[in-house]
Amino acid sequence: MEQFLPIIVGAVALIAGIILGKILFAKNTKQLLETAEQQAQQIISDAKAKSETLKKEKELEAKEHFVQLKSEHEKIFSQRSQKLNDSENRVRQKEQSLNQKDQSVERIIKENEAIKENLNRQIEVVNIKRTELEKHQEEHIKRLEKVSGLSAEEAKAQLIETLKNEASSQALSIQQEIVDDAKLRANKEARKIIIQTIQRTAAEQAIENSITVFNLESDEIKGSIIGREGRNIRAIEAATGVDLIVDDTPEAIILSCFDPLRREIARLSLQRLVTDGRIHPARIEEVVEKTRKQIEDQIMEIGERTVIELGIHGLHKELVRLVGKMRFRSSYGQNLLMHSREVANLCGIMAAELGMNSKLAKRAGLLHDIGKVPDEETELSHALLGMKLAEKYGENPAVCNAIGAHHDEVEMQYVISPVVQACDSMSGARPGARREIMQQYLQRIKDLENLALAYPGVEKAYAIQAGRELRVIVESEKVSDGESDKLSFEIAQKIQTEMVYPGQIKITVIREKRAVNVAR
Repeated sequence: MEQFLPIIVGAVALIAGIILGKILFAKNTKQLLETAEQQAQQIISDAKAKSETLKKEKELEAKEHFVQLKSEHEKIFSQRSQKLNDSENRVRQKEQSLNQKDQSVERIIKENEAIKENLNRQIEVVNIKRTELEKHQEEHIKRLEKVSGLSAEEAKAQLIETLKNEASSQALSIQQEIVDDAKLRANKEARKIIIQTIQRTAAEQAIENSITVFNLESDEIKGSIIGREGRNIRAIEAATGVDLIVDDTPEAIILSCFDPLRREIARLSLQRLVTDGRIHPARIEEVVEKTRKQIEDQIMEIGERTVIELGIHGLHKELVRLVGKMRFRSSYGQNLLMHSREVANLCGIMAAELGMNSKLAKRAGLLHDIGKVPDEETELSHALLGMKLAEKYGENPAVCNAIGAHHDEVEMQYVISPVVQACDSMSGARPGARREIMQQYLQRIKDLENLALAYPGVEKAYAIQAGRELRVIVESEKVSDGESDKLSFEIAQKIQTEMVYPGQIKITVIREKRAVNVAR
């Protein structure tokens, strides 16, 4: 028992400590609860005070906002009322003006009715007078028929014939004056533009031939070119398509061919062969082939340089090649590229003077003869073929039409077409530009004279000044002075429509009356 005594005492002491701790915890808890209740009541009272304050503030703000909205509403309402009043005033004014207009319309209607009645009365009076006048006129016509011995229809026919002759004579005179005045003005303006255009364009006047002279250092080289039994010269002619004329001309060989491109290939090939010294058929074929490729590159280079010099952009490469190919073609003895460049410059200048698109005109002028250098032969004329090529490579429709119409083979649809045609004629008609075969020239002169001799009353006709003037001698008994003016006009019109000629032709009709007697 004594052994367990300390344990019992410790347990009692522990229990007593626990009970004491619980008593102390209970007291602290009670105090904490009382403190929390006091704080809660304080917080509630503070919250009530704040809520009252906030409530009063919100009520004040709501009242102020209501007052503001009310003032704005009253302002809008007053504005709308003002607008309604204005609208009502305008409606009243319109009603008043409409009433006034209705009154004026009614007044005008009444006045018109009065005028209409007055006019009807006047028309009745006029009809009565017209009937009386017709009766008097019939009586007067019958008296005139008795006096003159002619019926009214016969007198009318004579009067109409007389008036017709007088009107025809006067009309021809007026027409001639108008044509002369128009020609004078047009000639002055055209001469001004053409002179300015020509003065600003320089062109070559040398005429190319169909032969090229190849100069040699000595006549000994001729034997090498001919070769054993003529095999070298035959090989050259076969490879180039050019005839070689080796004659007694000292230190020279003549290359003959209608195609300048072939002549140029033959000339360059001969120059290489002579410089190299090895001349035999195999070498000839090799050199000619190399030269042909070189010429193709040169053609492209010439075309590009020409296009750049003329300021033409965006041209298709195939067209550029054809432009370069024109350098080795001739037309009536005139170099085709020089002619096309000249036409391009003339077109550009003339279009600028006329206020047109000079770049488009220059482009059409350069390409107008592109159909003369086709890669394949065709039955189409060069103008139509050139138009087809331009359309194929995407040229402007105005350029295509100018190419096809520069010889009147298609209808001119754009303004630059007559400009290209005129500049083409200017380039071909200038002195020294082209050769004209004598037979063609004589035939043109003969046709000109025969055209005038076909008219009645023409006794003789002479084409003078290389066909620039036609003098027509008429019989004075058959052709009067007035008819001579008409004859000159008609001959000029017929020449314009039926003949093709460069420049212009002056028609002079000569009527002379001679009285001859012999004193014996």
